[in-house]
Amino acid sequence: MEALEIARWQFGITTVYHFLMVPLTIGLGLLVAGMQTLWHRTGKDHYLRMTKFWGKLFLINFIMGVATGLVQEFQFGMAWSEYSRFVGDVFGAPLAMEALLAFFVESTFLGLWIFGWGRLPRLIHLLSLWAAVLASVFSAYFILVANSWMQHPVGVEMVDGRPVMVDAWAVFTNNTALVAFPHTVFGALAVAGAFLLGISWYHLWKRRRDGLDSLGPDGSLVVGNPRGARDAVDHAVWLRSARAGAVVAMIAFAGTGITGDLQGKLMFDQQPMKMAAAEAACHDGTGFSILSVGNLGAQSCDDITAVIEVPGVLSFLANGDFTTEVKGVNTLLPEYQEKYGTTLPDDPMYGERAGTEIDYLPVMEVTYWGFRIMIGFGAIAAAAAAAALWVLRRGTVPESRWLMRLAVFGILAPFGANSAGWIFTEMGRQPFVVAPNPDPSGIDSVFMFTAAAVSPGVSLAELIASLVVLTSVYAVLLVVEVRLLVTYVRGGTASAMPELAHAAEDEDEDEDDDAARPHGGRKDDGDVLAFAY
Repeated sequence: MEALEIARWQFGITTVYHFLMVPLTIGLGLLVAGMQTLWHRTGKDHYLRMTKFWGKLFLINFIMGVATGLVQEFQFGMAWSEYSRFVGDVFGAPLAMEALLAFFVESTFLGLWIFGWGRLPRLIHLLSLWAAVLASVFSAYFILVANSWMQHPVGVEMVDGRPVMVDAWAVFTNNTALVAFPHTVFGALAVAGAFLLGISWYHLWKRRRDGLDSLGPDGSLVVGNPRGARDAVDHAVWLRSARAGAVVAMIAFAGTGITGDLQGKLMFDQQPMKMAAAEAACHDGTGFSILSVGNLGAQSCDDITAVIEVPGVLSFLANGDFTTEVKGVNTLLPEYQEKYGTTLPDDPMYGERAGTEIDYLPVMEVTYWGFRIMIGFGAIAAAAAAAALWVLRRGTVPESRWLMRLAVFGILAPFGANSAGWIFTEMGRQPFVVAPNPDPSGIDSVFMFTAAAVSPGVSLAELIASLVVLTSVYAVLLVVEVRLLVTYVRGGTASAMPELAHAAEDEDEDEDDDAARPHGGRKDDGDVLAFAY
């Protein structure tokens, strides 16, 4: 075990954890803004309840995302100082724009939205939310610009061994970023769609279980309408949310498929070894492996066999035709070794790793299965959304507890697809932290081995200590977030609008008691985050 390995585990754990919050924040933010827009245009009460309930969950996730995201910045300086020096002249611009422009705009207008209920004019209040949500989308773009430069460095020239930005336009319009951005947004919408569908299914099932809604002898829906939070408007909240979630999830899967195909074609050109490893393609060919067997973890193609293979599909994914052969691992390895060497340079920055053999083949267990988990979980989520939309045609859901649990656990599928895709993208880049650009003009000299990126002054013990501490803190934050989300989800719309839970009681209370509880809040006024509304 060495410092480099621990540093990679630390960054991987914290980044993947943080990335769980990112797609939900982006996707749910866009949907909440759409809900408030519908309320502003129609004035219908169910849209207001939808905005406040889903907005509450959006806020919880946003806060946790900010808290976990801050650690990423510290890690650059703590564990990856050499990497920071190498990419600093390039990353300065996109990261500054992400922090100074996008994040500050996002935070400012989100604050106006939180505290502006009943204080700002309705249109200004709505525009505040849209400004915050769109700023989060732009924030994602600037982060992707930086990450895409690591995948495909452009717009720079080497000065004293470091890349210096000479063409900002090329960096910000990197074709890798332009394709990764819509792919990420569609992935975020897939997460948000499943989130809406699973939670709404639970509440529709709960209404059936409690006898509020039922199906008549002719199959028609009878909606219960008690006073308070679980009236007929409450049914409309969950039904419309469920249908919207299903439609969004299906559209998002189609979007991720189209943009993923474009992204894959770029990867075959820019990082051919990554895609060869993703297919366990040892030899040149055109077939796409549905299932390969063998020791994928041996970092060798000697005993890997494609059991189920579809001819021509790999060629289509790479080139858009069904006949052009795609280079396999055995062809690419000599090419990489000839271009970038067989051993790490004899340089002090590599420490004891100098002179060791370079393994250009990523961990195929991660790339091969990560690629399939990404596609498989996405397809499962889309198919489940289509089935749910058909079931919801009656205006409610079956009374089956197992179907309800399946719908709730189905929320995890697009999360898994997003995480698997992110891990595949980053792990497949190894052994480079900045992958070379295979450009015949000479820009392929811009690259950095991961072994050279770790901080030389940080000891193994210090990295282990920070790994334990950060992982422990993140575990606590995970418990806090899950508990908050579960509490507010179970509480339904009344958890975001406490006045609904006491609407029936308030009708029987006298004016003096009403005056003692301003704004229609709880008697103890102790609801967490109630100040937001």
